[in-house]
Amino acid sequence: MFARKKNCFVARLCYVGAMKEAVVRARVDSNLKTDAEKVFSALGINTTEAIRMFLSQVRLRKGLPFAVEIPDNGDLLLSKRMRQNALDSVYDD
Repeated sequence: MFARKKNCFVARLCYVGAMKEAVVRARVDSNLKTDAEKVFSALGINTTEAIRMFLSQVRLRKGLPFAVEIPDNGDLLLSKRMRQNALDSVYDD
């Protein structure tokens, strides 16, 4: 199951390359960190591994590995048409 390669034990994957010398630091809300760590734990990874995976995907895709956009639904309880009707009713004489 595990193979030894270049002084590291691996299960299918081994990071073999430059020494890890850069440090990434970020301040985040403690609740966000805790919630994310629960997800990482369920996936069997830690925060450092998740960040490394994210950065690897950015390099591979030459951009963010997910869509960054502003959702069109400012009010989740109302459809776009209902919001427009509410705005229109304010200006009706």
